[in-house]
Amino acid sequence: MRKHKAAQKAEEMLSPREAALELRVSFPTIKQWIYAGKLRSVRTPGGHHRIPRKEVDRLLYRTRGHNAAERQDVIRHVSGRNQLVGRIEEVRISGLMAEVRLSIGNQVITSIITARSAREMNLKPGQAAAALIKATEVMILRV
Repeated sequence: MRKHKAAQKAEEMLSPREAALELRVSFPTIKQWIYAGKLRSVRTPGGHHRIPRKEVDRLLYRTRGHNAAERQDVIRHVSGRNQLVGRIEEVRISGLMAEVRLSIGNQVITSIITARSAREMNLKPGQAAAALIKATEVMILRV
């Protein structure tokens, strides 16, 4: 019994929702990756999927040797508080630029970023994303 608990502790398991949060993708995307074999999972006796931490790390960092402390150092901390979280509706890449449309509630925010950034972040419709708004002035218009 001790060996079994030690083995479980050695390999941390995540729920699909926890993995989705760490990988910054939607829950349905995680499920698709599991069914397609892109992400290895283990089934619990109740039939639920559990994902080994190493699998998440493999997709998140694509390099070896990151432990928990190193993962914390890699996470980017942002001081800006004007962050609006939504879902990507469309990504249009043309030449050096990319247009990203983000749906937040009943509103749409469009951002122009470099095509390279869009490719590096692997932005795709349906993914969760945040618009970080940095401005020295915010105007209010009564509607």
